[in-house]
Amino acid sequence: MWAFYNGRTQARGKREGREAKSHGGYSKKRLNPMAHRLLVRRIWTLSVKDHRCLPASTSSFSTSLRSSTTPLSLLSPKRTLPRSLPHTSRREVSFNVQDHEDFTERVINSELPVLIDFHAQWCGPCKILGPRLEKAVAKQKGKVAMAKVDIDDHTDLAIEYGVSAVPTVIAMRGGDVIDQFVGIKDDEALDSFVSKLVGQ
Repeated sequence: MWAFYNGRTQARGKREGREAKSHGGYSKKRLNPMAHRLLVRRIWTLSVKDHRCLPASTSSFSTSLRSSTTPLSLLSPKRTLPRSLPHTSRREVSFNVQDHEDFTERVINSELPVLIDFHAQWCGPCKILGPRLEKAVAKQKGKVAMAKVDIDDHTDLAIEYGVSAVPTVIAMRGGDVIDQFVGIKDDEALDSFVSKLVGQ
């Protein structure tokens, strides 16, 4: 009786073991596809996340490049612009009289002989004579100065020096009137007039 029961028990145990084994194999077959799908889904999710992160990293990389190039441009050596030399010779040789005080300081008290060009903006001959006179003065290379007096702005000076017509040019040295002329002269006559003033 015990042997029969034991035999049945062993037989039942073997059958349950086979069923459990077969059941485990079935479960294993069912779990493998699920695990595979989970693995694929996880890989796909990670790849999507990585793909979404690419533009941000690319953008940040571009920003870092832009931020890194800016200091480079700031660190580049500064270009020193050439300092323009003041036209001192131009200012000393030819100038516009500002007022009576300026006339006294720069004409009457001048160490150089001075040509005074009394002119007016509406005077046609004055516009012709002015450039010629400046050219003749420039040939002397700083030995003579030229003062321009607009009679409309400085009527007092025009009256003081007896200017009744324009253009009128007065040669002055040491505050004294040396010579003068009214009207237009050609280049040769102007050169002679200026040279005479410088030579005295």
